[in-house]
Amino acid sequence: MSTFLGFDYGTRKIGVAVGQKITRSASPLLVLSNRRGKPDWSRIQAILQEWQPEAIVVGLPLNMDDSETALAPRVRRFARQLDGRFGLRVHLADERLSTREARAQLGIAATAREAVDALAAALILETWLRES
Repeated sequence: MSTFLGFDYGTRKIGVAVGQKITRSASPLLVLSNRRGKPDWSRIQAILQEWQPEAIVVGLPLNMDDSETALAPRVRRFARQLDGRFGLRVHLADERLSTREARAQLGIAATAREAVDALAAALILETWLRES
């Protein structure tokens, strides 16, 4: 079974999800800290070792007019770092409205940010799995 990991990169937190190609579904996994733009690489490595994904999907923040947001260069850098450090294929996927959808599904305010970030990662990954 082909397993994939999804990441929703943020300046303070990074949501992580796991999904399968066969079912084209994903589940929220956890949220990592991102301190001063430095992801917790040791935790990411442990997650990759545990799940042994075929590839990684990182959400790319786009505006409604298809232009990239101000965060997009940081997300692209994170994706390049994942590729360089771990040698896995990294795909970028449109993450427009994923956080809004995650909040709507959870039915909560921004106070449960960690649950939102992990669910947003799952939504990004599911969308990519359905479209790939």
